[in-house]
Amino acid sequence: MKNTSKYSRGYFLPPQKCNSWVEKDYIDRAPIWCSVDLRDGNQALVVPMTLDEKIEYFNFLVKIGFKEIEVGFPAASQTEYEFLRALIEGNLIPDDVTVQVLTQSREHIIKKTFEALYGVKNAIVHFYNSVSVAQREQVFAKSKSEIKRLAISGAKLVKKYAEQAEGNFRFEYSPESFTGAEPEYSLEVCNAVIDVLKPTPESKVIINLPVTVEMSLPHVYASQVEYMSKNLNSRENVILSLHPHNDRGCGVADAELGLLAGADRIEGTLFGNGERTGNVDIVTLAMNMFSHGVDPCLDFSDMPSAIEIFERVTDMKIMPRQPYCGSLVFAAFSGSHQDAIAKGMRYRVNNNVSTWSVPYLPIDPHDIGRQYESDVIRINSQSGKGGIGYILQTKYGYVLPSRMRESFGYEVKDISDKNHKELKPEEIYSIFTKNHLNIATPLAFDSVHYVQSSRIEAEVTVYNKGKKEVYTASGNGRLDSVVNALRDEFMKGYQLEVYEEHSLETGSTSKAAAYIGLVGEDGKFCWGAGTDEDIINASVKALICAINRIK
Repeated sequence: MKNTSKYSRGYFLPPQKCNSWVEKDYIDRAPIWCSVDLRDGNQALVVPMTLDEKIEYFNFLVKIGFKEIEVGFPAASQTEYEFLRALIEGNLIPDDVTVQVLTQSREHIIKKTFEALYGVKNAIVHFYNSVSVAQREQVFAKSKSEIKRLAISGAKLVKKYAEQAEGNFRFEYSPESFTGAEPEYSLEVCNAVIDVLKPTPESKVIINLPVTVEMSLPHVYASQVEYMSKNLNSRENVILSLHPHNDRGCGVADAELGLLAGADRIEGTLFGNGERTGNVDIVTLAMNMFSHGVDPCLDFSDMPSAIEIFERVTDMKIMPRQPYCGSLVFAAFSGSHQDAIAKGMRYRVNNNVSTWSVPYLPIDPHDIGRQYESDVIRINSQSGKGGIGYILQTKYGYVLPSRMRESFGYEVKDISDKNHKELKPEEIYSIFTKNHLNIATPLAFDSVHYVQSSRIEAEVTVYNKGKKEVYTASGNGRLDSVVNALRDEFMKGYQLEVYEEHSLETGSTSKAAAYIGLVGEDGKFCWGAGTDEDIINASVKALICAINRIK
């Protein structure tokens, strides 16, 4: 591409080596989660949420487990001011939930922020100012010392107004555009803020390191986070928070490596909604932890409900391939994938396996309210016999013989290919019943009577193109005698090669299913299936069905 020379790496490495995070291989506990859906997420919507939608969404965030929720910038927007007042005056904030509000480090804005918080029980006042080289030079035209004084002033002001107000207040400071600033300078500013706020074990301060714009590979951000974590004043009384955005598509990686590097808290949104390419996706972060056997302390066991409310109130759509929540993330169209999944599922049942290790599925879809039949095994022209057989077995109870499953699989794939469409389970079942189950044209089963002697003699009554006919023969067993009775008239050149049967249902009135494979002299198979309350009649129906498929 042209113009590559106009871009430079605008980030800064820490002044000391900070890579001990590489020695950790997983996140062993949930961070403190803070949803910014109602502030950062809402301000990025083409049409922001209404008051009623915000309240509904707030209640949903509480329901799934968030204990800290940023609800807006009340001093900058009358709508957000009214939302906060509605939460407080309506007594909608549970005692164990803390609302967070954003404010710039300017006195009249801080003053109005505390007015909006009147009557709140627990709140985090989140103040910020930009520290990056680009912001210092281009936006504010201020020196490092002037920018630092602005942060110190903000810290003094929030502390002053909190002392004058009723309620339990905590403080959060963000050096905005942290990723574009020198880490040692960000540290200097943050430590100055900490020195003003004087946090204690009972009243810790939150230092939030935002990836306002992603500028580096995730490991660089992790090194910056570790540097800050190791060098912040009063670290034991500081909650180190991260607020990643997703400009380079690495928001989740930034957050995960940042947690390994010493962070305690994550700010993000459900499904990654937010400015530009979005905030870090808390759903993906939480479910990644879940897939490692770590409780994320957020409940996404009903993922379809989370998707429904998100799409409805934001008018945003979940991409089909978005991790864990997209409509196709568990879908297997590939035949080899379907076969492996089906075998993995059977292995779990047959071996009473408690841990999850099914091929191609990082988690059990049932754990987030998804279904195997509709979400996992998806049938199109790329599918295989394993997936098609799995749908017939799990959804409808038919366990086809291996070779019949293969033949039927090609039949289904051919239909999908010719129609250029995915086939639903009910469509696959319709193909099976139409072409292979109890087919009674041109030959139809009427009845069969058996006489026991040294061999079993069968008297088989059928309708051949509507005409009633009776055939008799003996054999080693009931099915063998029926085959012998019908062979000369209807099965010339064909032999019974495959016979299998099983109970189709449970209980005293259960049906049986039987499968017959007739092989011709040319090696071609004709398959039939039959069902009946009587297993022998089911077998005869399957035989006649297979005969009817002889061309």
